[in-house]
Amino acid sequence: MLLDGVLIVDTFAEAFPMTAARAIVTADSTRWAEIAGRTISGYATSVIGCDAEVAVERRLSPRETPDGRPGVSVLAFAFSREALEKALVNRVGQCVMTCPTTACYNGLPVGEKSIVVGGRLRYFGDGWQISKRLAGRRYWRLPVMDGEFVCEEAFGTVKGVAGGNLILLGTDPAGVLAAAEEAVTVMRTVEGVILPFPGGIARSGSKVGSKYKALRASTNTAYAPGLRGLVPTDLPADVRCAYEIVIDGLTLEAVERATAEGLRAGARASRGVVAATAGNYGGKLGPFHIRLHDVLKR
Repeated sequence: MLLDGVLIVDTFAEAFPMTAARAIVTADSTRWAEIAGRTISGYATSVIGCDAEVAVERRLSPRETPDGRPGVSVLAFAFSREALEKALVNRVGQCVMTCPTTACYNGLPVGEKSIVVGGRLRYFGDGWQISKRLAGRRYWRLPVMDGEFVCEEAFGTVKGVAGGNLILLGTDPAGVLAAAEEAVTVMRTVEGVILPFPGGIARSGSKVGSKYKALRASTNTAYAPGLRGLVPTDLPADVRCAYEIVIDGLTLEAVERATAEGLRAGARASRGVVAATAGNYGGKLGPFHIRLHDVLKR
């Protein structure tokens, strides 16, 4: 299949289930809400080496937030509810509660599969914390040095999809990076997904396993131009670089839609992109197989 002169390889991205939550972070200004969103998302690119995969989903207007202030929506993914709860409590406590004027609310329905966030952070109030219940939801008010920090007690979780991906291959590194950036811009408009790597793009794609037993993952040698001729390669002869965009989503449909949008925006022969493909492990890693041709046809 060709798209704007770019070969779309007949392959699939292999994704896997993870537990996901949505945090709504608000502040007195958009600037401080975005600072909190960026900070809570720090060092959260991949569960290979991080406690969670976290990124800002989108900016929120005052009409969309619980307290009528500007905000951001943040999605967080981990392998279990226990791991997600620990990661969110630490990140909200260290990165949101510390940020001037902020508050933090749950962004998903609360049911049996929920985690406790504000209910754990309340102890920071040293006995001066106050709880309020509104419309069946409990909020904690903790005294801090610019007033109070409000955090919802429980956050709902869902079984999300992580590890969706697409890889752009090209002859001009600067041009391919620009095409990947354009793809990221479009993909971020899809609700319910995040692209957790820096700027949405990973240049150090990984494979499962390593020659070193202590490592769970190592560099994806098949896509490293500098190793061409030394190891089996998946790179065409004229390709000088590959950029990967990893996608996490609350639903499989959201990840598939973001994949299609990214392919359409990133397939730019004029920028030196010659092919678009995806990483998989023969179907052995995850149950979700996102076939590039199929998502484009839909």
